[in-house]
Amino acid sequence: MTSPWPITLDDVLAARERLRPYLTPSPLRRYPLLDELVGHGVQVFVKHENHLPVQTFKVRNGLSAVTALEDATRQRGVIGASTGNHGQGMAYAAHLLGVPCTIVVPERNNPEKNAAIRALGAELIEHGATYDESARRCAELAAERGLWLVHGINDRTVIAGAATMTLEMVEQQPDLDAVFIALGGGSQAVGAMTVTRALAPNVKVIAVQSEAAPAQYESWKRGEIVRGVPVRTFAEGIATGQAYEMTFPALKAGLADFITVSEAELADSLRQLIRTTHNLPEGAAAGGLAGLRKLAPTLSGKKVAIVMCGGNISLEGLRQVVTAD
Repeated sequence: MTSPWPITLDDVLAARERLRPYLTPSPLRRYPLLDELVGHGVQVFVKHENHLPVQTFKVRNGLSAVTALEDATRQRGVIGASTGNHGQGMAYAAHLLGVPCTIVVPERNNPEKNAAIRALGAELIEHGATYDESARRCAELAAERGLWLVHGINDRTVIAGAATMTLEMVEQQPDLDAVFIALGGGSQAVGAMTVTRALAPNVKVIAVQSEAAPAQYESWKRGEIVRGVPVRTFAEGIATGQAYEMTFPALKAGLADFITVSEAELADSLRQLIRTTHNLPEGAAAGGLAGLRKLAPTLSGKKVAIVMCGGNISLEGLRQVVTAD
């Protein structure tokens, strides 16, 4: 029988060694006001991936993927499709290592993320109305130009890079009971389950998705990959319209729970994170807190981590969320 797990703990440990020269562990912090907000005696730990370079956990993914390549492949260059954070992670890694980099984003993508990618020296190509259309063009360009395609999800080195986040968490707080992760493509969640299965099997990994982008949730419920689901969420990092071949089997096999939250719950949790932590989260970074607030009565007295996965919210997006009723 084929294993549902795309990576092993050894892959994660190898990724950490490749990342060690470039990244330091991100903080895992407590905030009394956040504990009060969640209530039920839950102790909330915030993993601050927004404190990493380019303000996103995806710098782990990009660095893990690019550092794993042979020199000849690096010299030809890398390419990836993104709505912003995967692109920034790849561009940052390529900039550090002197690797040519091309990123394909949807038209009308977050202009601030586009500017950040360009500022790191990557070629930015805008194509298609959706991420899926951008990804198809990205694959065409990879073949035409002979570039190494780094898929944001279906890549073992990408998932291993994401898993280093949870490796840090279980070392920083060994007695965690649960981790809430906002789910886009699934690299964070599958990475988290890979680490906890090996090192902290009592930790429950719980996924959260927006009701306005429920493809992964619908796939999990049905037990099969669903594609072409409409995406209407303001949270770009979890705005995916399908499940993915490399992560879905593990999500199906290993998640302790999977819930959806409304756009209003996401927006309110974003505002509450700003109020209680005085950090600047993007939309997806509020997913963990929104999910925890829904399930808090079932986690009374537990130690629970949420992931502030990124801080790349646009100025206009922030204005809309902060000034909403």
